[in-house]
Amino acid sequence: MMYSRGSVPKGRHLLLPLLLHIIWGEVRGQLHYSVPEEAKHGTFVGRIAQDLELKLADLVPRQFQLDSKGRGDLLEVNLQNGILFVNSRIDREELCGRSAECSIHLEVIVDRPLRVFHVEVEVKDINDSPPVFPATQKNLFIAESRLLDSRFPLEGASDADVGANALLTYRLSPSEYFSLDIPPNHEQVRSLGLVLRKPLDREEAPEIYLLLTATDGGKPELTGTVQILITVLDANDNAPVFDRALYTVKLPENVSIGTLVVNATASDLDEGVNGDITYSFSSAVSPDIKSKFHIDAVSGEITVIGLIDFEESKTYRIQVEAVDRGPLPLAGHCTVLVEVVDVNDNAPQLTVKTLWLPVKEDAPIGTVIALISVTDRDAGANGQVTCSLLPLDPFKLVSSFKNYYSLVLDCSLDRESIANYEVVVTARDGGSPPLWASATVSVEVADVNDNAPVFAQPEYTVFVKENNPPGSHIFTVSARDADAQENSLVSYSLVERRVGERALSSYVSVHAESGKVFALQPLDHEELELLQFQVSARDSGVPALGSNVTLQVFVLDENDNAPVLLSPWTQGSGGSVRELLSRSVGPGHVVAKVRAVDADSGYNAWLSYELQQAAGSLRSPFRVGLYTGEISTTRALDEADAPRHHLLVLVKDHGEPALTATATVLVSLVESSHAPKVSSRAVVGIGSPETALVDENVYLIIAICAVSSLLVLTLLLYTALRCSAVPDEGMSGPRKPTLVCSSAMGSLSYSQQRGPRVCSGEGLPKTDLMAFSPSLPPCPVSTDGEPPPVVLDSSGKVGFFW
Repeated sequence: MMYSRGSVPKGRHLLLPLLLHIIWGEVRGQLHYSVPEEAKHGTFVGRIAQDLELKLADLVPRQFQLDSKGRGDLLEVNLQNGILFVNSRIDREELCGRSAECSIHLEVIVDRPLRVFHVEVEVKDINDSPPVFPATQKNLFIAESRLLDSRFPLEGASDADVGANALLTYRLSPSEYFSLDIPPNHEQVRSLGLVLRKPLDREEAPEIYLLLTATDGGKPELTGTVQILITVLDANDNAPVFDRALYTVKLPENVSIGTLVVNATASDLDEGVNGDITYSFSSAVSPDIKSKFHIDAVSGEITVIGLIDFEESKTYRIQVEAVDRGPLPLAGHCTVLVEVVDVNDNAPQLTVKTLWLPVKEDAPIGTVIALISVTDRDAGANGQVTCSLLPLDPFKLVSSFKNYYSLVLDCSLDRESIANYEVVVTARDGGSPPLWASATVSVEVADVNDNAPVFAQPEYTVFVKENNPPGSHIFTVSARDADAQENSLVSYSLVERRVGERALSSYVSVHAESGKVFALQPLDHEELELLQFQVSARDSGVPALGSNVTLQVFVLDENDNAPVLLSPWTQGSGGSVRELLSRSVGPGHVVAKVRAVDADSGYNAWLSYELQQAAGSLRSPFRVGLYTGEISTTRALDEADAPRHHLLVLVKDHGEPALTATATVLVSLVESSHAPKVSSRAVVGIGSPETALVDENVYLIIAICAVSSLLVLTLLLYTALRCSAVPDEGMSGPRKPTLVCSSAMGSLSYSQQRGPRVCSGEGLPKTDLMAFSPSLPPCPVSTDGEPPPVVLDSSGKVGFFW
């Protein structure tokens, strides 16, 4: 858009003022337009180019200019279409104030030829300014003694608009005391005014609020208001009056000193000294109330100055007096009723009375142990008490009456489990927070003989060496009785029975009080290997209770028996056997075999054989197996060997100290043609190599059969031992240890049990089997490869007895 504001050529700057002055008289009042104030930007005003008969195409070449004479850029011309429009906000009140007429004068200047046009744009007033009072509030002070129809002038409102928009009308808010006096428009002497229509009473209406509204004549109407506050001045004619005749206050007990109870306020309708009030307690108030409460003489506040205790007094009635300071003082009265509210400041109190203590452990359920009473000085919920019990078992509380309880046995007692109960009874009130108290009742449980003596284990295994001194202590049994006092006093005795032909009491005895078991006579392992019996323990209760324990006494072997040679040697060391041997036999030929037994067991019965070499003799062509006792040749015999050999074989056990026996073998060397036939004796044999081979084959077959039978027997015995039940306590018999040896290859061997030497009168002796565990050390091996014997007793223990 192009506007008419352009610059004038430099050559014409000096001529322009002169020309304007010459032609000024020719350009007066050529055009007149009007526009409302507050019109929006771009509002159409008039077709100024058309009305001035100017061509649109000449506006720019002729340097069309618009001069607003100091009015700024309120109006502008569009050089494209020649229209005059509103360029910025036009405020009539700002331009012309309260003038009835308001116009904007414009000059239009065009060149070639130079012409000046005068344009007048009238600004039309709109109702955009409300009536305005000088102040938003008007204060009037009027004495309550003023006469009726008294007039009080007011200042009217002003309106920035003009004409009908500034024509004001007034109205007053409804009031029974005042009316509005509006003078006619033509009267200039009187102004607005209020007229008193009803007598004023300050005590009834000390202040009166009125609202005066002014309305202009515009469309739409605009209004302005002023608040009129009328203060009524006092006359002294009233006594003090409390706002309530009775003040009811709830005050918690134990409140702190200085706590506000109530503000007993009185009012006096008068003013000044006539309305100045002093507060005090009535002369009828008791000294007790004055010691607990205080009233402020100026404010009337009642505060606490002493202890307030609900349990001492539940209410306080206080008479309060208010007196003004007029020439003739007037007084007002009221009553303050203070209700003391209970606070939970008293814990419950418990009283316990025991009846039956101690309580027998077999006491029936429901037995009353103690009576309990509970008190609480508080009131309401603060004084409502509930009781609880710990532990919950085996007692319970039974409510017999209000705040009375019975401590009752609720389940069975067992003194051996718990001998004393610390029963805690807790009483808790219903306050918030609750207070509580507790009492402890010690309930002792009296013993009843309901437990028999108990041994630590049902069976004991005792090992005693044979040949013990008579009366020696071999073991101590001990039983524990869970009862108390005489019910726990235990005495011991033997369960008598027969051991073979003799009574058990001839072997052992037990001390009644200590439980010590003594062997009354020396024990002989060869006669009695296992003595099994029972000891009884009984308490001293009524009736007495008892239990038994089984003792297995194993008599351990000592080396008290020397080896004994078997036939054909005579008993002792003096016998000898004669043998004939051919000189043609080779090395390893068995000449004879020495056999001996030992009545002992274990290592004490493990025999070894040694060939005693005569002093000064040459190297002997014979040797003896360390563990077999076989005498054999060590080399081929020759002519240099003596015809007679006196062989002395020493048989020795492995006891400490070792015991021995000797066997003498007289060997005569003969030529092969003179050799006799093989002897049929079992213990010593001689013969040719063919005969020896036959004998060895027979022995081999017997050995294979024996090993096979031993394997089957081993499996049967192992299964039987695993599945067999524990033997009856009344049965006792010797369990002969079995001699078992292990070869270097770990094979099993079985030695037949010696005949029974122990008699218990019951049952039969058993045959035991022994297998070596891989964890055991291997048996010692002799030079001829034979292992030492190993003993397995009836308890399953393995050991080497040396």
